Parts: sequence; C-alpha cells; structure tokens
Amino acid sequence: MDQSTSSAELFGSIPLFKGLEEEELKALANQSKEMVFRGGETIVKQGDAGLGFYVIADGEAVVKRGKRTVAKLGRGSFFGEMSLFDDQPRSADVVATEPTKCLVLLRWNFWSLVSKEMARRLRATDEALSD
Repeated sequence: MDQSTSSAELFGSIPLFKGLEEEELKALANQSKEMVFRGGETIVKQGDAGLGFYVIADGEAVVKRGKRTVAKLGRGSFFGEMSLFDDQPRSADVVATEPTKCLVLLRWNFWSLVSKEMARRLRATDEALSD
C-alpha cells in the first residue's frame, strides 16, 4: 500500500469525509502536508488563528486548556476543524506526547472538500424529503 492510499484511508475514516469517493479521498491526501512533531512540541497553540485541519497519522498528543488535559489523541484523531468552521482562535493547545506525524489540510483545501460534501448531503436530504 502506497503512502497516498493509506492517507486516503485515514481521511476516509473521519466522519466529515465519510461520503467522499475514493478518488476524492486520494486528492485530499495528495493536498495534505505531512508535518512531524517531537515529543513535548506544541502542534497548535490556544489563541492562535486556525489555519489548518490536522489528522494524526502516527503518534499521540494531548489537548490542554491551561495545565488541564482535556483529551488524548492517537492515530486517526483529528483537530483544528472548529477554528476553520467559526473563524475563531484555537480553543486549546495540542501537544505531542511522543514523536507524532500529522497530515495537515490548509483552510482552502479543507473548505473546498467539506463544502462539496455538505452540498451533496443537503441535496440527498432534500431529495429524500421530496419523495
């Protein structure tokens, strides 16, 4: 299995992207950027602008508000979508607890696919209600 196929499968496991076709998932994977973080390194910082959507491909991280850990994240976990939806600053820190590889979609790539999927779901709902 090549890198883009495994990345596409990872994106396909995310509820936001469940309805996308295999080719769309591969395009999504190809548009993502791979970033690697050291254990203890901050991936996103509370209060910063939300510029990307992150999916953990390998490793682990924690979500922190102040000194309090509010969630633990592993392979397949995603974060960063809230800031892209509401255009507000990041609501928490995400810190790698070990070497962690993330696939990152920048705002534009994220929105182009999410808006397409949302339109498809709304159309399907509208058609179902019309029957």
